[in-house]
Amino acid sequence: MPFLKVTSEKLSSAVVRQIEQLILRGILRPGERLPSERDLAEKLGVSRPSLRDAIADLADRGLLVSRAGSGIFVADVLGSAFSPALIELFASHDEAVFDYIAFRRDIEGLAAERAATLGSETDLKVIATILAKMEAAHQKRDPSDEAQLDAEFHMAIIEASHNVIMLHMLRSMFDLLRQGVFYNRQVMFRNRMTRDQLLDQHRAINAAIQARDAQAARAAVAAHLAYVEQAFLDQMRAEKHESIARQRLEHEANR
Repeated sequence: MPFLKVTSEKLSSAVVRQIEQLILRGILRPGERLPSERDLAEKLGVSRPSLRDAIADLADRGLLVSRAGSGIFVADVLGSAFSPALIELFASHDEAVFDYIAFRRDIEGLAAERAATLGSETDLKVIATILAKMEAAHQKRDPSDEAQLDAEFHMAIIEASHNVIMLHMLRSMFDLLRQGVFYNRQVMFRNRMTRDQLLDQHRAINAAIQARDAQAARAAVAAHLAYVEQAFLDQMRAEKHESIARQRLEHEANR
């Protein structure tokens, strides 16, 4: 007969499963520090020995890492998404930028559709809250905070799509974007007119998601990334023109 005796689950196994789910769902992020052993055991309602067994299991499987004197951290599980050699290729070839933008347009368009239809009311509140922070940061002369919130806004939409594969893949891609591997995002935010247009585009994306209009959400993402692509082309053209102008100036100075 295909029956097995029912056995009670070890407490450490239940802890392992809960932490696994938090990492899988992107709630616990790479590099994030876990609470102290005492606090975590109390939050989970387990003994410290059971917690230690669970942490040892997760550490053996590369999901957690212990740092002497600092604590227990979520491992950099995204670190191997792209090899250093491939990242260097991305950074040195402009075609990778346009492929990246096209990839984002397709995947984030789908994420926005899913967020509009599958996102919970709390998911939508998170997106709206980040947009409100962007609007506040927009008043500052320094665009750094607004540029950071821009990435967080897009990640909130991806999180609201409730697809863990998409979440981890795009979180890795956004980490490369923050590092300036594809292009310098800060340049786009230095121009006040560009900043105004970018904020309006984010408002349109948010409005469509809040209205749960999946098609409008996807179209708003596509329009936003088409603008980003054109802005990058304009930046490349301006840099080329400046290089030529500097050559002319040098030539004139030496005549």
